[in-house]
Parts: sequence; structure tokens; C-alpha cells
Amino acid sequence: MEKVFSPEKIETPLYQHWESQGYFRPSKPDAEPYCIMIPPPNVTGSLHMGHAFQVTLMDTLIRWQRMLGRDTLWQVGTDHAGIATQMVVERQLAAQMPVSDSPNTHSQNTDTKPLQPPTRQSLGRDAFIDKVWQWKAQSGGAITQQLRRMGASVDWQRERFTMDEGLSAAVTEVFVRLYQQGLIYRGNRLVNWDPKLETAISDLEVLPTETDGHLWHLRYPLAQGNGFLVVATTRPETLLGDTAVAVHPDDQRYQRFIGQQLRLPLADRLIPIIADDTVDPSFGSGCVKITPAHDFNDFAMGQRHQLPLINIFTRTATLNEQVPPQYQGLDRFIARQKVVEDLTALNLLEKIEPHQLKLPIGDRSGVVVEPYLTEQWYVKTAPLAEPAIRAVEAGEIEFVPKSWENTYFAWMRNIQDWCISRQLWWGHRIPAWYDDAGRFYVGRNEQEVRQAHQLAESVVLRQDEDVLDTWFSSALWTFSTLGWPEKTPELQRFHPTHVLVTGFDIIFFWVARMIMLTQKFTGQIPFHQVYVHGLVRDGEGQKMSKSKGNVLDPIDIIDGIALDALINKRTQGLMQPHLAEKIRQQTRKQFPIGIAAYGTDALRFTFLSLASTGRDIRFDMSRLEGYRNFCNKLWNATRFVLMHIEGHELQRPTGLSEIDQWMQWCCETTSTNIQQYLRDYRFDLAAQQLYDLVWEQFCDWYVELSKVILFSDDAAQQQATRFQLASSLEYLLRLAHPMLPFITEALWQTLRQPLKLSGDSIMLAPYPQAGNADWQDDQLSKNSEQLHRNSEQLHKNNDISEKIDWLKRVIVAIRTLRSELNVSPGIKIQLLLQSEQPRDLQWIEGFSAQIKSLTRSESILWLPQSQAAPMAASEWIDTLQILLPMEGLIDIDAERGRLKKQLLDTEQSISRLQHKLANSQFVDNAPLEIVQREQQKLTEQQVLFNQLQTQLQQLDTLVG
Repeated sequence: MEKVFSPEKIETPLYQHWESQGYFRPSKPDAEPYCIMIPPPNVTGSLHMGHAFQVTLMDTLIRWQRMLGRDTLWQVGTDHAGIATQMVVERQLAAQMPVSDSPNTHSQNTDTKPLQPPTRQSLGRDAFIDKVWQWKAQSGGAITQQLRRMGASVDWQRERFTMDEGLSAAVTEVFVRLYQQGLIYRGNRLVNWDPKLETAISDLEVLPTETDGHLWHLRYPLAQGNGFLVVATTRPETLLGDTAVAVHPDDQRYQRFIGQQLRLPLADRLIPIIADDTVDPSFGSGCVKITPAHDFNDFAMGQRHQLPLINIFTRTATLNEQVPPQYQGLDRFIARQKVVEDLTALNLLEKIEPHQLKLPIGDRSGVVVEPYLTEQWYVKTAPLAEPAIRAVEAGEIEFVPKSWENTYFAWMRNIQDWCISRQLWWGHRIPAWYDDAGRFYVGRNEQEVRQAHQLAESVVLRQDEDVLDTWFSSALWTFSTLGWPEKTPELQRFHPTHVLVTGFDIIFFWVARMIMLTQKFTGQIPFHQVYVHGLVRDGEGQKMSKSKGNVLDPIDIIDGIALDALINKRTQGLMQPHLAEKIRQQTRKQFPIGIAAYGTDALRFTFLSLASTGRDIRFDMSRLEGYRNFCNKLWNATRFVLMHIEGHELQRPTGLSEIDQWMQWCCETTSTNIQQYLRDYRFDLAAQQLYDLVWEQFCDWYVELSKVILFSDDAAQQQATRFQLASSLEYLLRLAHPMLPFITEALWQTLRQPLKLSGDSIMLAPYPQAGNADWQDDQLSKNSEQLHRNSEQLHKNNDISEKIDWLKRVIVAIRTLRSELNVSPGIKIQLLLQSEQPRDLQWIEGFSAQIKSLTRSESILWLPQSQAAPMAASEWIDTLQILLPMEGLIDIDAERGRLKKQLLDTEQSISRLQHKLANSQFVDNAPLEIVQREQQKLTEQQVLFNQLQTQLQQLDTLVG
């Protein structure tokens, strides 16, 4: 066994072995099934902290259930990511060198047009799609390799892709059936339109961005008589598409104008003044311009009042023929300037005010998204939502935390029809065909359409150019991946799945739609539980983003990364030099030498320790350091155990010492607690239980207490303790495996031969159960009945637990006295004890060897109650008084002098820090992490000051 834990040496070989042996696949046809579906990451993506966090939670659950004996399937796959993938391939095309078939490429003819790189349009649809598939084959699997680095025990043989033939057939089948049942229709409505990508996009792909803008107050002249009404707008160019001005019906200022008409400036059209309850009288002047074709709220009002819809934009957000000639062809923002200039010239601009607004920015294109009137395909969702609501109300589907059910209900009870078409080439093409007259026919393929509608071969049909929203195909994920519409064995065995692990931001976009469509097409719910986790944020609680320079790559944490490489990674692609420089500086400050290699297990355990229910995750690098040390602690403890069992035949004893029984009780109690926490999705509490068991109970106490027995003259007890050391270690390795898969497998393998373990992998071993005498293996279960009775007795009265707890408190008290009096570790002390309780004497005698060894005590003497104690420091443990005689131990005067000097230094440090933190200039201008660091220093110095005072007071008491 290596002396130093080096995760880079064990992780990849172990994972390759697990995968090659097929350990991740379902293999227990007679066992109860358990299934989790991975939320399919985008095929273009790379592993980010949110993915790594989510994968850790799912893998912990699946490994735990596999060890419990269930037939586990963790279904893996990726999403085709329509917009993102198309953009990646288009960028690759744009980066290619122009190629010409002409032999005169280098001709000096100046009339020849310069060569251009290929584009999507120049290639044509079929050739472009071929390019996408080529890219997918070469580069589209990066994230699946990164999932392996996280230890994800998914069934790779069942890996799915939403554009696979089987899943594509399921998508088509669902579309056709929904259309045939009147639940899919084509309609002319407003959508989020990205004018750069020229496609509709979902709400999730729109980022509301706080921006400094303006509020223009415009005068709309009354059609009859003098005067005007003033409206306020943040988009003056949309004035050209106005079809009304609205006021609140109870607004006394404008009641007399309701029903009159206004002359729309610049467009020379008459528009009505209408009354509507949704108008906010306090916004602007209380008059609102209504542009039904370019605002979602206005569209709804236009429907209520039967207003005309005037679309003034093209697909690229230039102004079209619906506006006066002088504005046609202008970009929307140039048109805005011209509209404002023309209104000013006509004295129809009352004022301009600064105004904070949220601009809708396309997350892929980075441009302002427009509400745009266009014909799209829609799913009629209200009929689908009703059973989906009932499933949650009835408890068939449970949200964890339960509070997220309110969010789900709020969305579902106010659901709008779902726009499912996208103006892209990459994706599931809509199965509809058009004839020359514009009539469309829906079917699974063109042949079916012709047969169903008796269309002759002479009738020319063209398939719809649009593709389906990627959320449409992913909504079928739980059943399409299992082979639907065929009644496959996998579908019958693993559906419904057990739990969906997902973020709160896609409860509507994905979770709700999965519930609706799964119920519709399988008659089942897709999952029994939805565990909703928070976002992974940085240590200051800020969202990780490229612009903030606080993004962490989980692979960099696992493998480590040098400072220069980290800086290049964080600043790559940033166009603003000042922002790039700021990120360089903060990266150097946070990671002076880069990020060390922590390994996968330390990263996973950090995620688990932070996974409190439903809250956002503040990823603290200091926690990561601590959990790497935790892995080292487990590694070194195993080395200690192996060193002491080497050369000895391990046999299960018929009896155990109280210390050994206590360790067994700790293991079993922890197993019970961890499993309850995992059932409740309290990963943080499960991780804390494991941490306490390994670090405190096993390493800090059991190993140290066992050393006394191992170095004693009692051969029988040595044999029992050697066995129990190895046995307890093996037990806690199995407890830890779902959370720490790599290190536990590596260490478990070292125990296979000494403990004669069967089975090739820890992941196939049984998960430890409280009260289960079979701690390792059937081969080692001989003479286990007595152990089981011992375990039951422990659970009945906890006598041994109470006794060992008392022993620990005694040892800690003595160590504390030594520390407070600054007794050198090399000096052996003499202890005096006083107590009226026979139990204290009995327990001290039983554990005297452990007390002497762990407190470096030369002797332990009982002092009669009638005898006066010498000058001594003392501590009470219940009825037991512990006395540490001072004579010859320390120079009290010198120790008092040392403490007084340290007190003075600490007091000065506290004063200096308090003065610094009282300086508002420092607190307001220094980075938050520096201020917090100084506050932490102050707290530490104040704690030290109190400790020093206590020690000085104790010395003063001793000398009277």
C-alpha cells in the first residue's frame, strides 16, 4: 500500500475496471428494481459545478441502493441542444479557410469576389446536418468522459441521445398522437424571438438583465379638438405598431376620454382610448400605449378588446412595410433614434427620464429578445396539466422540500399553451407536410400522410422547415429512453422511476412537462419523488459566471491547475480589457499558485457536506481542503490497521472488549442514522455522520484506545482487537462507499485477503445494517450469535456507550489541564483522583492502562475524601474530581509571567483589529473576503484572550 494517498493513481484505473466488468448494469432480475434518470446534459457542454454536484447526489443514491441489493439502473444520456449545437458547428464553419474549385484561385483578376468560408446556408440543410453529426462523433462526448471522472456509476451500455433513431421515433409518435387528439395546433401568437438566431426561444433562454435605460414620455394628440394624452414607454420605436392607448377605468383623470380616439404620431392612424383593469395608474402618466404584436401584456389586452395586431418587425428586427417608408429597413435601435428625433421636431416629446429596466437578453446570442408575432406550433397544455396537478395533490409524486409543490401548483394552475417549434435546422423536424396551396398534413412520414389523405404522387409536398423545442424531446425522457412506444422489458421493470434530482429553475420547463406527457402516454407517473436542490454559488454566495471571474471547473479541482492556466481559462473570450485585468488580479489573490489537485472523493464529499435541503450551495475552498485531509486520515488509518494485522491470522472472536464493542455500536448507530438521512435526502447530515465516525470515533479514539491493547501482554485480547480493527474499518468503508467511491474501493481491496472477503468490488458488497452480525462476509459469520446478542444488549441500555463516553471525557479533561498549564508533552504526570462513587473507582481501574497511555500519566492514585489535596489543578467529571499536583511540574511564577505577556499581546491585537474594523473607509472599500478575514481574526483573538484569562485565574487560585 502506498504511503501517501494519491487519488490520481487510483481513480481512472478503478473506474475503467468497474465499467469494463459491467458493475454499473442491472444484474439482479429477482431483486426489487430502482431507477434514476440523469437529467441529460447538453451534448455541447462541459461539466460545470452544478453538474458535478448533481451527479454526486445521484451517484450516492444509486451506489447505496445497489449495495442494499436492489437491481439498479441509472439511465444516462445527452440532449441534442438545438441552438447550442447549431451555433458550435456554424462557428466551426466560419473558422474554416475558404476553398475554391477554380484553378485560378490566385488570379490577379480584381473583379473576382473574395472567397468566403462555408455557411449553413451555402451548404444546404442536409449537408449541414451531416456536419453536425460529424462534430457529434468527434467532439460531442466530452461531458460523458467528465461524468466518468466524477465516478458516475451509470449504465453506459444504455447511453441515449435525444436524436437517436429510437428516441426520434418516440418524439414523432407523441407529436402525431397529440395532434390527432387536438392537443397540438398551429397558431399566430407572440413568442420570445431572437433576431440574431432568427428563432423562437423559451423563457429559460431569456436572461432578464438589469440595465440603465430611459423612459420616453410621448404626446398622442386627440383626434377631435385640441390637447393630447401623454404615454410613457421604454421602446419608442414600437409606437408605429400601436393600436390603442389604455387607462384604468377608475382613473378620474381620464374617464372622459374613454371611447375617444387619438391620432397616432408619425403613422397617421387613428387609435382608440380604452379602459382596462390591468393598467397601473401610478406608472408614468397612467396612460399606456398598447402594441399587441410586440408586448406579451399588450397581446393579452388586445385579445380582450379585439384590437388589430400590427407586426412592424422582420425576423432580424428591422422595420418592415407596415411602417411609413422613411422607417422601413432600419434596425430597431436606429429606428428608435429616428422616431425620437421626429417626435422632438413635432413637439410631441414631453421629456426623457433615466429608468432602470430589465432587458430580455438571449442567453446564446447576447442580443435583446423581442416579443414577436409569428406562426408557430403549440401544445394545448391545460388538459394535460389537470392530471399532473392531481398526481402531486394526491401524494403520488412528492417534492422534496415540500415547499416546491407551491411553485409547481402556481405554474400549473396558470399554465399557458406551449410553443414547441423552433426555426432551426438541428433537431427533430416537425412531422408536417405542406402542399402548394399551403394546406398542411401531419403524419409519421410522407408516405403515411399521402395514404391518410389520399394524395397523389403528383401532389408536391414539402416538410415543415422548423424543428421541435428540445424540451419537447426531453419531456419524454423517462419512458423514451426505456424503449417506448414498444412495451420493452426495461419499460415494464424500471418505470416509473424512483427519484428525479434536479434544480429548481427547471421545475416547469422540464419536471412539469415530464409529468404531463408521461401520464398522457404511459398512464404512469414518471417518478415518485422530485428532489429539488439549489444552485452552486461561490464562497461569497454569488452566482458563478464568466463575467465575475469566479467560475470553478470541477475537473480543475480534481486534477489541479496552475495559476497561469487558470487565469487564461477565466479570461478567455472576454472583450473588455479592464474586466479581464480585474479577473486576473482577483484570481491571483484567491489562488496564488493555482488550484491544488484534490481528487474526486474530496470534491464529492464537499458537495455532500453542503447539500442541505433546497438551499443554494456556497462552495467553500477551505471545506475542500478539510475533506482532502479527511481522505488522507482514512488512508493513514488503513495503513495503521494493515501494519498491525500483518502476519496474523484474523479469526472472529467469541467475545470482545468493551472498547471493541463500543466501536461496533458506533458503526451500527451511524449506519442507522446515515440511511435515514439518505432516505430524507439530507446528504449534509449523512456526510457529517460519516465524518464523525471516521475521524473522531474510529481514528481519534478507537485506534488510540486499541493501541494499549495491541501493546499489552494479553494475546487473546490482542487477537480480538486486531480482528475488530480490521472488521470495523471494513464496515465503515462500506458505509462510506456511496459517498467516497474511489478511496473506499482502493482500501477495501487491501482488506480482502486478511479478512478473506469474497466478491470483486466493494460496490457489490452489502451495505452495512444495524444489528446485522454479518459484518463482512458469510465466510466470517462463525460464532456470530454471541456478537449479535452483544449488539442487541448495547442497543437496549447503552451501558458500554455511556462508559466509553465517560472515559473520553476523563481523558479530554486531563489533556486540557496539561494544555492549560503548558505542561510539556515529554513530561509524565502523576494523577490524584477523588470520588465518593464506587462506580468511578471501578471504571478507572478498568481503563487505567488507556488513561495512562493517552494522557502520558506515570501513576494514578486515589486520594481519600478525608485527606487534604496538595496544591493542584483540578477538573470535575460528574462525581469524579481529577487533581493534577503542581509541585515539580511547572515554575508557577514563570508560567504566570508568560501568560501575562501573551495576554498583553493578545489585547493589543484585539484593539488593533477593532480599530481597523471600525474604520468605515476600510470596511466600505476593501473586498468583502478581506473584511470577513479580519473579522474572523478578531473573533479568534477574543477567544484566545478568554482562554488565557482562565488559565491565569487558575494559577492565581492555586497559589492562593
